[in-house]
Amino acid sequence: MSGVPDRFRRSQLAIAALFCFLGFQYATWASRLPAIKTRLDLTEAELGLLLMACGAGAAASFPLTAALMRRMGSRRLALVSAGCLSLLLLALSVAPDYPVALLVICCDGIAVGCLNVAMNAQGAALEVTYQRTAMAKLHATFSAGSLFAALLASGVNLVTKDIAVHFGVAAVLLLLLVGLTRSGLLTEEQRTPVKDQEPSQEQAQAPEKRRRKLNMPSRVTVWMGCAMVFGTVTEGAMNDWSALYMKDVVDAAPEMAPMGIAVVSVMMVLARIFADGWRSRWGDGRIVRVGSVVAGAGLALALLAGGVVPTLIGFACVGLGVAAVTPCIYVAAAAQGTDALALVAAMGTTGLLAGPAVIGFIASASSLVWGMGAVAASAVLVALCATRIRWPRLAES
Repeated sequence: MSGVPDRFRRSQLAIAALFCFLGFQYATWASRLPAIKTRLDLTEAELGLLLMACGAGAAASFPLTAALMRRMGSRRLALVSAGCLSLLLLALSVAPDYPVALLVICCDGIAVGCLNVAMNAQGAALEVTYQRTAMAKLHATFSAGSLFAALLASGVNLVTKDIAVHFGVAAVLLLLLVGLTRSGLLTEEQRTPVKDQEPSQEQAQAPEKRRRKLNMPSRVTVWMGCAMVFGTVTEGAMNDWSALYMKDVVDAAPEMAPMGIAVVSVMMVLARIFADGWRSRWGDGRIVRVGSVVAGAGLALALLAGGVVPTLIGFACVGLGVAAVTPCIYVAAAAQGTDALALVAAMGTTGLLAGPAVIGFIASASSLVWGMGAVAASAVLVALCATRIRWPRLAES
């Protein structure tokens, strides 16, 4: 077993590179939306539809992703979808008109959905194979990829405003990243626990059960999907509405308004770095339940108290509380099989898309305070759903 830690680290780095890849690819084209809007002469509504096309493609990719996962496996699907995402950046940079850009972005969303499921399946397999927690750290590298993309965008802009040059450089870096990490990804033969254990009767019957219920998700899977929806609603709404809440409700100074999302993001990254240790010590279920309650209660108290400092503390509670929610749910969903993982991932994408819009409708009908109150309620609903899920427990990485 002397080589097990080395093999674990090698695979962990390779899978982390996939998460970094996805964050980098998405942030690369998102950072150039103003330039894309100008080049294609888009209205605000057309730009909004462009963004929705990506999310709609990701949400609609569930049947295709489930089929491809069964046919290709997570390793091959991850590599193929990553290659497609690299090339789609180049296609977007030379899209001649709006309809073509819409098609490219929709295809990008489908490829994102495929890579999202494949890389989380790899992460879950890593935990099962080596009996160690790792998923939270993997999700933290997604944020790191977004940061690297922002830095690259700033650097390229100092040299040239040409989108094709920027996206060309990014595509080359992404393809190199895929090439360097290819050998470290887990194959189907490697995805067995390193500890010699006889499978239980329930485990032995699981594949047959999954085949019989292929088209009908179990109640546990539905609860996982609901938890993922409410978790991504909370996360997405904080990304989209925190700055406006700081400005319009708390009356923060203009330079302080962006601090809302900054606090949430920093707390999420920090929490994900340490969350695998928490998972090993207290278990995934407790981390999700307690974290969600901390997020909901902290935000609710901040809304009641008002003021810049209480609001930032409440936002920090949200970042801290929801950081481990999606990693833990992905691990639990992967244990239910490929179809469950693909469905839960698609529901998460739907929550990420629909959540900010729903909060906007609530704010329009009443006020943004009530809209953010719905975010707090959504976090608490995650905890309620989590009580209906069986959670795995592994050692710390």
